[in-house]
Amino acid sequence: MFPRSIRSNDTSDAIAMALSLDDYRWLVGPEGAQWLVRAAADTRSLPARLAWLRTSIGVERAALILDQVELRARARAKFAHAERMFFTRVGLEQASDEWVAGYKACRFPSQQPVADLGCGLGGDLSALAHRGPALGIERDELVALLAVENVRAAGVAHCCLERVPWAEGAPGISRFKERPGATVVVADATNAPLAELAAWHIDPDRRPQGRRTTRLDRHEPNLPTIERMRTVNPHAAIKLAPACRPPDAWRHQAELEWISRDRQCRQLVAWFGRLAEHPGLRRATVLESHAPKASSRCSVVGDAAVQPLVADRLGRYVFDPDPAVVAAGLVGVVAAQHALSAIAAHAAYLTGDRPAIDAALACFEVTDVLPFDLKRLKSVFRARGIGRLEIKKRGVAEDPDSLRRRLGLRGDRAAVLILARVGRSVTAVVARRFSPEESP
Repeated sequence: MFPRSIRSNDTSDAIAMALSLDDYRWLVGPEGAQWLVRAAADTRSLPARLAWLRTSIGVERAALILDQVELRARARAKFAHAERMFFTRVGLEQASDEWVAGYKACRFPSQQPVADLGCGLGGDLSALAHRGPALGIERDELVALLAVENVRAAGVAHCCLERVPWAEGAPGISRFKERPGATVVVADATNAPLAELAAWHIDPDRRPQGRRTTRLDRHEPNLPTIERMRTVNPHAAIKLAPACRPPDAWRHQAELEWISRDRQCRQLVAWFGRLAEHPGLRRATVLESHAPKASSRCSVVGDAAVQPLVADRLGRYVFDPDPAVVAAGLVGVVAAQHALSAIAAHAAYLTGDRPAIDAALACFEVTDVLPFDLKRLKSVFRARGIGRLEIKKRGVAEDPDSLRRRLGLRGDRAAVLILARVGRSVTAVVARRFSPEESP
């Protein structure tokens, strides 16, 4: 039986059960490629396309082609070359996007053999292979097949598939260590010869029982297994969900890094051994997929025990720390760097009288401060001709879309509404987004 991730809304359980590894080999081959191009270019309705494909290539492969067309469209947010890649639904959801994967790979030693354990669809493996020989280990042969194709699509010149389990002495490891590019091995990652590697990366399965969990003790491999693996090779990067609570011991042994891209916190990585640049500290890293590589990254490193001072008044500017900064508990560190204060106790929003140009902070110039009252806000927006409103909130139970409709906005000007709980009441801050180009 293949994983439920290959099923789509248009694929019945019976069809999904009928799909075989041979069907996926056909999919990644030249004939599958032709049908993927034709299906993607077809603008007819879904039922019409499905009927045409079923008549042409059969029920199972028709569903497989349409599923891939849909997944490739969704994957464009994660991969620039998504139209040449292959996906499963769960695999796409769990894969590191190319910006995050590329950043993480830069922290691994160059031109030394490394491994991505449980490599999935190859997002992290592709990035690692660009910096030297990389070994991907995946126990599901179907997923391993797709990973090889995806690594090749990412521009890695050499990528091959091995099917020899480690229990038989791991033949091929010596060849792998001399190979450029990537090797994908179908095997149990927990038995990999870690001692022969310079470092390793792992993304434990967060839904081994079918339901997602942020509890590390319920991941697969579980915490005791990961700890055993770290005794074999301590130079490790462990990818976790941003909301995962690492073991207390890791807070002293590892560098815990929360990584965001385009204002969304994507993952938490626990860096160990020589991969940890600041053991015992936290790091928040901000990536921007639209920015040039030279200016697409900033990192904040510090101690989560540092708390910001609380302002006695709201300053001319309000600042919204990046989600990675908030998740890492480094709001106080960023506040200290820019001489800012929190607008209230335990509030993530900061304030000050001068703009701060930092990728870790979104800066807003305040125009009005008033209690959160729908009638008063309507009056302000009507007087200003505000028709486009960005709404930001923390700790306030308001749905932005619903609130925007209730405000009855009219006009051609734009504004930002920031809702924050100050004491027992909610304060509404009307502001405009401050651009770095405005800074003197």
